[in-house]
Amino acid sequence: MTQTDFDKVRDHFPALRDKVFLDAACVSLAPRCATEAIQRFLDIALLCPERSSTLHHIAMDEMRAEARPEIARLINADEDEIALMESTTHGLSIAADCLPLERGDRVILCDLEFLQVAVPWCQKQKQTGIEIDLVPHRNGRVLIEDIAERITSRTRAVAISSVQWSNGFRCDLKSLSALCRDRQVWLVVDGIQQLGAMPMDVKETSVDLLACGGHKWLNSPFGAGFLYIRRERQQELRPSLAGYLSLETPDGGWGDYFQTPSITPVRDYRFVDEARRYETGGTANYPGAIGLAASLKLINEIGTARIAERIYQLTDRLIAGLRTIGVEVVTPIAREHRSGIITFSVGEAKANIALMERLLDRNVLVSVRYTSQVGGVRASCHFYNNFEDIDRLLELTEDFMGSH
Repeated sequence: MTQTDFDKVRDHFPALRDKVFLDAACVSLAPRCATEAIQRFLDIALLCPERSSTLHHIAMDEMRAEARPEIARLINADEDEIALMESTTHGLSIAADCLPLERGDRVILCDLEFLQVAVPWCQKQKQTGIEIDLVPHRNGRVLIEDIAERITSRTRAVAISSVQWSNGFRCDLKSLSALCRDRQVWLVVDGIQQLGAMPMDVKETSVDLLACGGHKWLNSPFGAGFLYIRRERQQELRPSLAGYLSLETPDGGWGDYFQTPSITPVRDYRFVDEARRYETGGTANYPGAIGLAASLKLINEIGTARIAERIYQLTDRLIAGLRTIGVEVVTPIAREHRSGIITFSVGEAKANIALMERLLDRNVLVSVRYTSQVGGVRASCHFYNNFEDIDRLLELTEDFMGSH
């Protein structure tokens, strides 16, 4: 896509008219197409255009299901490997719950993670007696060789964010995947800081479970996300409790089933042999999934490779500008480890927070984030940003430094 094409993309995000939005890593803006899709659903919910409420319910289920093929397209998965979730937290919790772990089994984490990557395993540690091995970062980097050294005969899983939230470090997921396959270890990935910004192909880079919420780089802040479960490993999991919509659909559909006098609630139920078995299985977040599908359609139409190249252009400009004005770049800058997040520091945490407040006062939205002493001012460069956004951030940062 040309510069002109990306300028047109900005029209999908009217909030950009009066602010420099550089905080997709916190919660992103919704594009107009997503809010319009939700409005169409709300009109249907308001008016019930179907002949019966049963058909109305089925139509809403079908609208929600449109998110699955768009998710599958995003990561090159098959639709039956996708379960719709409320959030990354929801997906990671399901993943931790369904892995067949026993007392004494070990799970590897690193010390840069967002807390929710660790929380389910910490709970399982107390409940079931699993053990956690914590791999320390090296100057903000998570190295595959350090993870390899921690794997023992009792290691059952590695849980990791493909992109670290505080400094944007993108791990070598392909090498980690090969390591886990070779050692027969489950690989559980939090993809929320990567997907929508950088490509991920689960057929090329095999992961076992991948959780991602929609509210960050997928531009869908509506309480919907997904859990990818590799088909070859689904039978090895311990299924969570689920609702009736995770059952195999009866002949004639649920509408006919509920009108059948002979049905009884206590029987041998057969669940679908698909990832959606791990969904709640009842009436779900229709608006969230519909908004997610629309946002993903926009991303898929642009193409993840084009989005990544655009982000590299923006982050190249930001890194070069920060160096020119003498600001420390915290993010490892090699392209193979870069994402849409560029973290930088003008001093101690107090100074970084003061800079953030100065930027917010001038409608430039960024965050300050730290984990294990790694972090600073975090700028999120997404495909809807332009070079003027970057230059405005640099200008205000330089002014701040001159005044302190």
